[in-house]
Amino acid sequence: MKEVLVFQTSVTTHQRVNQVKPVLDNLMHSGEKWNFDLEDCDYILRVEAIRVQALVIIHSLNKAGFICRKLED
Repeated sequence: MKEVLVFQTSVTTHQRVNQVKPVLDNLMHSGEKWNFDLEDCDYILRVEAIRVQALVIIHSLNKAGFICRKLED
């Protein structure tokens, strides 16, 4: 069953989304997906995945130079 994870990020533009695309794509398995809501003041990253852990996403975005924190359920 897929889990939906929601994060607040510092990814503020489409250019920055393109910077993190390879990082996020590498974490996803078949049928899993992610997207950013750049219109939201928290620059939301929404991930629909079965096997991806929140800490892995946070660490990966931090390593790429972005702030990322999980929003409470």
